[in-house]
Amino acid sequence: MVFMRNILLGALLCLYGNIAAQSLPFPREAAVNQQLLATTMPVLAQKLLPRLQAGDDRWGYLQQLLMVQLTARQYKAALQTIREYRSAYAQSDAEKAPVRFIQYETYINALQRKEPVEKAFREAFSTSVARLQHASRYDIDNWYIADTTYLAADLQRQLAQLEGQDSIALQDAIQLCRRYAAWQLLSRISAMAAPLLRQFNRQHYDIRDSLLISTRDGASVSAIVVRPRHQQGPLPVIFFFTIYTDGGNLCIAKEAADKGYVGVVANTRGKRLSPEIAMPYEHDGNDAHDVINWISRQSWCNGSIGMYGGSYVGFTQWAAIKEGVPPALKTIVPSAAVVPGFDVPKENNVFMSFVYPWIPHVTNNQFLDNVTYNDRGRWRNMQFNWYHSGAAYQTLDSIDGTPNPIYRRWLAHPDYDAYWQNMTAYKEDFARIDIPILSTTGYFDGAQIGAMYYYREHLRYRPNAAHYLVIGPYDHLGCQHVPLPYVNGYTIDNAARISVHQLIYQWFDHILKGAPKPPILEDRINYQVMGTNQWKHVPSLQQMNNDTMTFYLSPQRLVRQPPTDTAFIPQQADLSVRSGRFTGNYILSPLSGSNINTANGLVFVSDPLPASVAVNGSFLGKLLVIPNKKDVDIGINLYEQTPDGRYFQLSYFIGRASYAASLEKRQLLTPGSVNTISFSNTRMISKQLAKGSRLVVVININQNPFEEINYGTGKKVSEETIADAGEPVQLRWRNDSYIKVGIHHQRAPAARW
Repeated sequence: MVFMRNILLGALLCLYGNIAAQSLPFPREAAVNQQLLATTMPVLAQKLLPRLQAGDDRWGYLQQLLMVQLTARQYKAALQTIREYRSAYAQSDAEKAPVRFIQYETYINALQRKEPVEKAFREAFSTSVARLQHASRYDIDNWYIADTTYLAADLQRQLAQLEGQDSIALQDAIQLCRRYAAWQLLSRISAMAAPLLRQFNRQHYDIRDSLLISTRDGASVSAIVVRPRHQQGPLPVIFFFTIYTDGGNLCIAKEAADKGYVGVVANTRGKRLSPEIAMPYEHDGNDAHDVINWISRQSWCNGSIGMYGGSYVGFTQWAAIKEGVPPALKTIVPSAAVVPGFDVPKENNVFMSFVYPWIPHVTNNQFLDNVTYNDRGRWRNMQFNWYHSGAAYQTLDSIDGTPNPIYRRWLAHPDYDAYWQNMTAYKEDFARIDIPILSTTGYFDGAQIGAMYYYREHLRYRPNAAHYLVIGPYDHLGCQHVPLPYVNGYTIDNAARISVHQLIYQWFDHILKGAPKPPILEDRINYQVMGTNQWKHVPSLQQMNNDTMTFYLSPQRLVRQPPTDTAFIPQQADLSVRSGRFTGNYILSPLSGSNINTANGLVFVSDPLPASVAVNGSFLGKLLVIPNKKDVDIGINLYEQTPDGRYFQLSYFIGRASYAASLEKRQLLTPGSVNTISFSNTRMISKQLAKGSRLVVVININQNPFEEINYGTGKKVSEETIADAGEPVQLRWRNDSYIKVGIHHQRAPAARW
């Protein structure tokens, strides 16, 4: 989901470095007395500073250090930290580095002037902004302006948890300093910066921010258009169609103008100035198509339009071309693009609760409800109260206490049926998509299977499509913007530290202005092999591999040879029991550890690899099972176990057995008989495995507070309750079940693989 960059890249909750489990004194009255809090926080921060230690994640450490320094009022040191952070950031994106934390730099410089604060801030603002390069000035609104209502609520939630305590854990103290400094400083900074930003924007841009565009069915869509201030003649247009309505929309349009385009940001219906009712996904395709046609008729458009954006905004691009590509649309650049009904709000038809709070986030008002969305305690309580109550999944909103008709509407469509298919490109729709496309995603992007669905389907129905893919060790935001150098505990190779955002504009310059193609796009598939510091480039997904390892299930082992005799491996889970560990079928953080989650699971381990080899692409398999129920949700986690015994998560699968043959039609299992569960919709990765490493597979029966629980009755799963659990789930896996892993090795394929 989208977070505010001016709150430390989205509510920085992770801690960096090694901090011992200690506590610091914290007056219990400070949690309820603002005056006492104001005197307590600098003292707390000063005591905290010597305890901070730099770990592998330098970006995260410097962000953390900065906020504690600001709380301690060590402003000179804070300026040095800002400089160090920018230097580190510039290794990935030199253009964006100078603007980072400009709001705090400006405020500190203003404090050093012996003038009234507003006058001093105005002068410091002019100095800071004047130093910016043309390529980074567009983003200043994002840094100077904050949602102070959210900041205050975020701080108060933590203070409420501290009531009655006289000490605070070090990790909590770091979070409190971050929240306190952000609220205290940005509340002042935003108020002083707002008029200065309006003046700056008037000087440099021609902004139309109150447009309403009519759609074919009589609705209206709110839009912002930004042109270079002294534009002469029509220009190509960069179009961004989003449900996320905040101050960042203006910055997106300004950037396009600074790069020699007209920037247009339109919001989905019901957002910003649109008087309609917000309804995620359902109208976006037609509305985006209509806005594109409107843009093409404007005098400032030269007839060429490109679209980009990630996650939901990746989806809107594919939705816009479902019914055909508008003549003026020359390219799209979807990043981490979601597929409604396919990977959100459900994956392989298992509904997931992480998206539940997103609905009020984007529909409670015409902008964004950050306060509600970030009330993590509320959403955690909802999930755990549902889990321990054993109630039907469809009653989540009753447990929360606030109706959520949109989520109930989604639950009414457990198949990938016409409701979902009508939202975005589907089957033959892809055959009509004849424009060049650049897709980006990451190995650790939660939306990767959506992005890869679009890629595979486009090539399936249009084999010669000019569709390029860039994928590396990136998370959901990294594959849209600038990758983190340290992802879920893993330090990415230097070669992977590219700016995806700069790549996107290089692509636009290539397609819309005739510039050379970006150098990284040597072929259709461009992927970074983790552990090699190299990129590889091949014409197709299939050519990522030159061999396949097939593993058959044997008790506690993965074996290479098919069995000569039939045998079965038993597995059991009592879904009526709520004690014990939860299953975890998701991207782990950290990715590497000395233990793995085996809840409700069976573990299968291969022999050591005889040589180093790259695992490339998505793993797949066919499982043969005799169940005692009509359905089951399973998870399959794939790990590398390195020679030193540590585990690294490579990929995973979560899915409903009754949809293994088709996501569009449920086919219940036959208890007591052999059933086939084939799977391929897993996450792809490219990683060089060490000689002597083993592959480890964990197959579990899914059960946790964060997804539906399938009790196996054959009823609609969202209607089942714990009363439907009955006897434990019993599965008997036949030993000719197999899992296939694509590999690439330097030598010619040999029998040993």
